[in-house]
Amino acid sequence: MAHNAAPLGVGIVGLSADGGWGARGHLPALSAAGGYELRALTASTPESARKAAAAFGLPESAAGTDAGELAARDDVDVVVVTVRVPRHRELILPLLQAGKTVLSEWPLGNGLAEAEELAALAAESGTRTAVGLQARSAPVVRYLRDLVADGYVGEVLSTTLVGSGGGWGPAVQERSAYVADRANGATMLTVPFGHTLDALTMVLSGFDSLTATTATRRTEVRVAETGATLPMTAEDQIAVTGRLAGGAVASLHYRGGSSRGTNFLWEINGTEGDLVVTGGSGHLQFGQVELRGSRGEETEPRPLTVPESYELAPGLEGPAGVVANAYVQLRADLAEGTHHVPDFAHAAAHHRLLDRIETAARTGTQA
Repeated sequence: MAHNAAPLGVGIVGLSADGGWGARGHLPALSAAGGYELRALTASTPESARKAAAAFGLPESAAGTDAGELAARDDVDVVVVTVRVPRHRELILPLLQAGKTVLSEWPLGNGLAEAEELAALAAESGTRTAVGLQARSAPVVRYLRDLVADGYVGEVLSTTLVGSGGGWGPAVQERSAYVADRANGATMLTVPFGHTLDALTMVLSGFDSLTATTATRRTEVRVAETGATLPMTAEDQIAVTGRLAGGAVASLHYRGGSSRGTNFLWEINGTEGDLVVTGGSGHLQFGQVELRGSRGEETEPRPLTVPESYELAPGLEGPAGVVANAYVQLRADLAEGTHHVPDFAHAAAHHRLLDRIETAARTGTQA
């Protein structure tokens, strides 16, 4: 997917010199992917915008607080939105009106209604969009998908997944405390579970039917830096069972916090073999997992090495490396008219699946 054309100009909404996912994830990913160049940014205040411009080598004229003004710049081709979920809608709307390619962090909206509104406006305007469901871009996940498609396990009979949210446990960092409030839209259901569920449906298929149970077992959370306590309304237990479109039975359980035992285990069991994915975090979008498999006469799963051809941005490891793979795919999509990276329409469909889960849990019925 190498491209020798002029680099695409990138503007990042919410880029801070004080850290955050824009600086830790997107900037190194853009550099590793190649074919992109940071040209503008916005921050929450003029002072923080000037500070970010100085930190990232931009002139002050390229930094501001208005996403619409950023999108209006002739040297910006792609606008990346890396702010908290409650602000997505208000910031994305002017970007869609400007007609620039928009990449929004996941979740797309604070709830299904916002996601569907943004997807509809993108379709109406013809704006090219992308959403940060990067777990499906991880080399190991793409290889897993191809192993299943090529018949490694034969017919898929069932899949079982257990994961830990990491957050939504007994303590939370002060800058991340907003995730404890369900109303803010960045919950264990939408973030680690949502990312992983999107990868699962890519590798296998969507759900024909499902049932769900959710609960908030810890109703208070401690702020790590201060010791203060906050109410937690976001679910810290999510259990989903159902039948996939391909006929396989699926069982998923996510727990808040971290386990002293298993923090990520995903098995795919078939008529001819088994695939096992393990890791230390339930955030599959970070890509830090190991893949094993066995088939035929093999009795124990053995390590399966992901072929080098699946690594689209070699040299950058960790969570930012997965994002870099997504950026390589996005550049190819924009150049060739393909759709490797999910767009707003896909994001809205995934929000609908999460809404089905919430509805099933709330009503106790099959969805």
